[in-house]
Amino acid sequence: MKILITCPPMLKRIDEFRHIFEAKGVEIHIPNMVQTLSEEELITLLPEFDGWIIGDDPATERVFEAGKKGLLKAAVKWGVGVDNVDFKACEKLGIPIINTPQMFGAEVANIAVGYVIGLARELFLIDQEVKKGNWIKPSGMSLKDKKVGVIGFGDIGKHTAKYLKGLEMDVIVYDPFAKKTEEEEKLFSFLDFPENIEELDFLVATCALTPSTKNMVNMSIFERMKIGVRIVNVSRGGIINEKDLVDAMNKGIVYSAALDVFETEPLPQGNALRQFERCVFGTHNGSNTIEGVRRASHQAIEHLFNFLKL
Repeated sequence: MKILITCPPMLKRIDEFRHIFEAKGVEIHIPNMVQTLSEEELITLLPEFDGWIIGDDPATERVFEAGKKGLLKAAVKWGVGVDNVDFKACEKLGIPIINTPQMFGAEVANIAVGYVIGLARELFLIDQEVKKGNWIKPSGMSLKDKKVGVIGFGDIGKHTAKYLKGLEMDVIVYDPFAKKTEEEEKLFSFLDFPENIEELDFLVATCALTPSTKNMVNMSIFERMKIGVRIVNVSRGGIINEKDLVDAMNKGIVYSAALDVFETEPLPQGNALRQFERCVFGTHNGSNTIEGVRRASHQAIEHLFNFLKL
């Protein structure tokens, strides 16, 4: 039995999990990769494997069809986001598949709140300037009573909203499918996007990428927002239209932004967002803590072994 693993956080800590595979007589393959394998690489490689633990790779119908023609029997999407995986193709081909939800709500929310604080107090800009030999003291923004919109109220969104409320911010939640408790209804305002968008000091994206959320934050939204708004995205790059964000920053609508995710990853050298000193970049790394990776990896292995009857 052979398993392909293409999830970078899990691969980084693979020695911690090798004994689990060895105990079942399973051979694992670790490809040479940075973020993802291409569709063509996967089409060539996947048929050799009985199982696949998927990262952010293009897990398309073509890829699964190729795998099905070979040895592929089951797959698991490591982590929460599933926008890169064609689940309908798996169903059609009879390939059992599942993701690992409810793993990283606190971890990604920590990053989101860190970005909010960093943008409010210009921490990232100060760091850059001190490294250049300068000693700047920009005036920051107090967070108490500032309005922040959180797009998405899943595991990540719930944690993010709770932490921001702990900073005494006024939290507005945008999620038409929000499952909320009575306590949460008292803590947060639940509105239809983009209601009251013009009042926000911050907008934080924590939602899944779906046809209805793709490019939902675009120029028509930016033009309604107050001058000087700050943007944070810890969900998926496609939620925010990058070209429109560039235009909004050039026009001075968006004062600063912190982006852990992008439309194309790794971020291309020629991407226009790189020109802004107040645009802070991550590496789609919000879930990557030792504890979080351990939880998700063990669950992914358990799911895959169950599918393969190991």
